[in-house]
Amino acid sequence: MDKNYLYLSLYCILKFCVNFFPDFILNFIAKTIARITFWCNKKHRKIIDTNLQFCFPEKNKKQRDEIALKIYQNFADFGIDFIKNQNISKEEVLKKVIFENEDFLKQSLESKKPIILITAHYGNWELSSLAYAAKFGAISIVGRALDSKIMDKILSKNRTQFNIELINKFGGLKKMFSCLKNKRTLGILTDQDATDNESMVLNFFGHKVNFIVGASVLAKKTNALIIPSFIYKNENKGYNIKCFKPMDANNHSIEELTLYQAKCCEEMIKFKPDEYFFFHKRFKRFHSQAYD
Repeated sequence: MDKNYLYLSLYCILKFCVNFFPDFILNFIAKTIARITFWCNKKHRKIIDTNLQFCFPEKNKKQRDEIALKIYQNFADFGIDFIKNQNISKEEVLKKVIFENEDFLKQSLESKKPIILITAHYGNWELSSLAYAAKFGAISIVGRALDSKIMDKILSKNRTQFNIELINKFGGLKKMFSCLKNKRTLGILTDQDATDNESMVLNFFGHKVNFIVGASVLAKKTNALIIPSFIYKNENKGYNIKCFKPMDANNHSIEELTLYQAKCCEEMIKFKPDEYFFFHKRFKRFHSQAYD
């Protein structure tokens, strides 16, 4: 069976469940699937555990397994919420979220300076861009197209509500500059490993990693403000979007801008480690044997 149609079939089954089952049943299904996947998917369970050992050496295996299982559960919840957000209204989106340090965003927009909003694969990052667009207006987000064309088309439709523009990270540099020139906020995920020519080496949780400098370079060339922003679940079954203080590229070097992004990302992972999707080999560049 073609993988495209396998993915589409699984998506349609999930969509049916979301549309016809009440939340308590969906939560049960999500937790069950997460637990089964956690025990069966040894490859990614190993990757997550290795990452957690780098970040939290003080935690024992039982504690790391508890965090890892929550990561799988959060990913299942992420998928369900993605379906729920299709064709959602701005009012419904904004009922789901609370903006922390909202004044940082308002003051940055009032300054009329270009804005680069950086985040990570943390929490419900897909909802974050919808919430920003629903409340503050146009945003362009940089990402990679999915390998499955069918699923990429579905994802793109969900991502482009409320005047959200998608920019492919491969060959999209001109569009990024155009976005900032036209005072559209630019959203970039900056947390994954990168090649040497697009990153700088810094300490992340006390270990050397490559950290993407693209947002910092763009900010320097356009005199933009960089605002780290992360979304996480709150105790009321909604989400908080935490915004950090803007950093003006005029007053800082590329290295300082990048270190600030890494520091904010590290702070959020320490705050709620189960919200971070540790499925990628974050420390592989300098510690490849750890993942064997």
